Amino acid sequence: MSRKKVFITRMLPQPAIDMLKERFDVDIYEEDRAIPREVLLERVKGIDALLPLLTDKIDAEVMEAAGPNLKIIANYAVGYDNIDVEEATKRGIVVTNTPGVLTETTADLAWALLMAIARRIVEADKFTRAGKFKGWGPMMFLGSDVYGKTLGIVGAGRIGTAVAMRSKGFNMKVLYTDVRRNETLEKELGARKVELDELLRESDFISLHVPLTPETHHLIGERELKMMKKTAYLINTSRGPVIDEKALVEALKNGEIAGAALDVFENEPELTPGLAELDNVVLTPHIGSASVETRTRMATLAAENIIAYFEGKRPPTVVNPEVLEGRS
Repeated sequence: MSRKKVFITRMLPQPAIDMLKERFDVDIYEEDRAIPREVLLERVKGIDALLPLLTDKIDAEVMEAAGPNLKIIANYAVGYDNIDVEEATKRGIVVTNTPGVLTETTADLAWALLMAIARRIVEADKFTRAGKFKGWGPMMFLGSDVYGKTLGIVGAGRIGTAVAMRSKGFNMKVLYTDVRRNETLEKELGARKVELDELLRESDFISLHVPLTPETHHLIGERELKMMKKTAYLINTSRGPVIDEKALVEALKNGEIAGAALDVFENEPELTPGLAELDNVVLTPHIGSASVETRTRMATLAAENIIAYFEGKRPPTVVNPEVLEGRS
């Protein structure tokens, strides 16, 4: 029996590559950049499994180019807004993701951003490196305290919960908004479930942890930014388009909020004009899950999903389980 063909759209940590090469014929786009669309459409022809990144738009055109052999798309991300899941389901293609394994790492990054923007770490670092530090001064780089403040969690799923739990050491009051009640946060932290408007008005730090859906697109826009305290900070490690970036630039310029820290961007990797010039924003290049341990585990989980499927087992993290119903 001929070996199944797997295409990977970017070089991943070696353990996952080795797992797949033991069992399948593996083709990898090895350039260190997002795969060009025309190359993707060519390289997927005749494959049985696709392992894409969140930077790859996997739609009907890609699935059609791959042909009828394509049975599983194992996304290298917890989010899967880059994949047309409805189209995949229609074609009988299983879609999987990598939830859970990046929760704590992303929560760490959210806190790193929160602390960095609150205490003006990036500004102070640039100042010191430029040789401008001539001695201690009582009014130099005054930031904001974190201890005892109010933390607002928008989206209290795995990552939002992990971020909130870290607030315990800072004796923070926690507000959260979510479609479901989070009993863990209420029991452990005395957190209170509120509507988004109340959370925006009362929080000193607002951390976003929602998936990108039509309902969450521009969830934070001009109206919402004007509701926030002038002393408040906005942190985003979810998806860029959750924030109206143009409105955010204006809010930061006009002092409507104190600052923002972003790991994701509306038109990634492009930045909205004016954003990079602002001192009251910290910007990182989508590194929420970027630890050696987590990126390796994400890759091996994606590989495990592909292996399980072709061994006739249920992949560990299926997004559209209805495809598997009735599978022999």
